[in-house]
Amino acid sequence: MHPTRSLQPWGIRVLSAGLSLIGLLLAAAPVQAHQPFFEGADIPPDTMQHYWTPVGSLFPAGPSFGAVLLWTVLGFLAGSLPFSVWMGRLIARSDVRRYGDGNPGAANAWRAGGWRAGVPAVLLDYLKGAVPVGLAHFEAGLSGWPLVPVALAPIAGHAFSPLLRFRGGKAVAVTFGVWSGLTLWAGPTVLGLTLLLAIAVNATDAWSAVLGMVALLLYLLGSGASSSLLVVWVGNLLVVLGKHWSELRNPPRLRPWLRRRLGRRG
Repeated sequence: MHPTRSLQPWGIRVLSAGLSLIGLLLAAAPVQAHQPFFEGADIPPDTMQHYWTPVGSLFPAGPSFGAVLLWTVLGFLAGSLPFSVWMGRLIARSDVRRYGDGNPGAANAWRAGGWRAGVPAVLLDYLKGAVPVGLAHFEAGLSGWPLVPVALAPIAGHAFSPLLRFRGGKAVAVTFGVWSGLTLWAGPTVLGLTLLLAIAVNATDAWSAVLGMVALLLYLLGSGASSSLLVVWVGNLLVVLGKHWSELRNPPRLRPWLRRRLGRRG
């Protein structure tokens, strides 16, 4: 049996410092035009709106503070739903936290109940990030800085679920969902292909997750993503680092098949 693990002290420090940095960036954000995340998008000038300065109303001409708060709370609540734990109990009749690394995530749901528990766990963890963020972004029209807390809320809810005494999962599947809500297929495709390649050659899953996030950053920078979207990436990375911190203390390790192949060439 593997007990549920909490964040290591260094992970908490990294996460706290990063969230403080995000707060400072938000507080220092100047008055700017309401634009989509990708600066090159063709938006008529008459649809541009000005919002948010550190002084006065938080969103004077854009989405109201109440709307942003509502979507943020909904996103956090959706993220906090421990679908992997529920699938384990419903299908495998077992606690997924007794398997693998003790993480209440989709991977251990798969270990506990095979694909019958793993597939719905992955899908539901993905949807609890994609649905609230996608609705807030594409239906409610939130974009730019107001969407930053909404996008980070499902990730935080999953990683620090109050339904699991704030000892949630590692936020990989929900990360895919959030970036689907922000960029549709583009971000998750880059993240997913990099993650698959990294897992194929690297035996340390935590480092594979970090490499996937680095590839996503390179894509965002190459696509001209706005500063608000980059802040979402920073917050996402900090949660991933915090939840994988103990594993990241070990260096990346090549898969045995790759070591054997390289050994033959040597």
